[in-house]
Amino acid sequence: MARDRTGDNRFHSTRRVFLTGLLASAAAGCASAPKSSVQWIDPETVRARRLIRAAEAQVGVTTTYDGAYRKIGFPGGDVPENIGVCTDVIVRAYRQAFGLDLQRLIHEDMVAHFEAYPNLPKWGLSAPDPNIDHRRVLNMRTFFQRYAQRLPISSRPMVYRPGDIITQSDGKTFNHVAIVTDKLCWSGKRYELVHNVSRGTQVNDMLFAYPINGHFRFLPPPEAADMPVAALKSYLSRARV
Repeated sequence: MARDRTGDNRFHSTRRVFLTGLLASAAAGCASAPKSSVQWIDPETVRARRLIRAAEAQVGVTTTYDGAYRKIGFPGGDVPENIGVCTDVIVRAYRQAFGLDLQRLIHEDMVAHFEAYPNLPKWGLSAPDPNIDHRRVLNMRTFFQRYAQRLPISSRPMVYRPGDIITQSDGKTFNHVAIVTDKLCWSGKRYELVHNVSRGTQVNDMLFAYPINGHFRFLPPPEAADMPVAALKSYLSRARV
C-alpha cells in the first residue's frame, strides 16, 4: 500500500520555516547588537583622576586656612592636616596620589639652583628652608615652570583640563595655586577647582576669579616618585619626546 507522505511534507516545510526564521533573527540580532561599553582610558587620564581624588579627599579634613611658619619634618613633613594653605593641597595630593614629595623636590632644586627661585626681601633667605619653601606659591610656580609641561594661558575655559595645575595672582600680594577638577560648574562651561583659598580645602567655581599666570600639567609615572630632582628633569624631558 502506498504511504501517505502529506504529513511528512508538512513537517519538513514547517521545520524549514522555523530554521529560516531562527537564522534571520540571529542575523538581525548580530546586526543590532550594541557596541562594547568598554572605554579605553590613557594612563595620563588615570593619573589626572588620581590626583583630583587625592585633593578632593582633603575637603572636610582641612577646614582652616593657616599659613603660619612651622618647623616640620623633612622629607615628608607637613603641618597638622586640619590646617594649611593652597600649596599644602597640592603637596598632599601629590604625596597621596603618586608618592611624590614636592617638599623634597623643591628643596633639592633650590639647593642646586637657589638663584632660579624668587627670594622676596620679606622672606630674608640666604639659603633654602625646607620648612616653608614648598609652601610658597612663587616657589611652587617656579618649580612647575622648570619641570612640568607648560600649557597656554587662555580665556577659553575648556583649555584647562582635569588634573591641570593653575596659578593665579593679582600682581600684588595675592598668589594662589589650585588643581582643575573633572566636575563642571553649574553652567557646564568650565571645570571647578579644588583648592584652599581662605576657608579650608573646597571644590568650587573659581577658575577665572583671579588672573591666571601659570598653567601646568605634572602627572609623572610611578617610577618617578623616588627620583632625585636632577634625574627627574631629564627623565620627564625624554618622556615628552
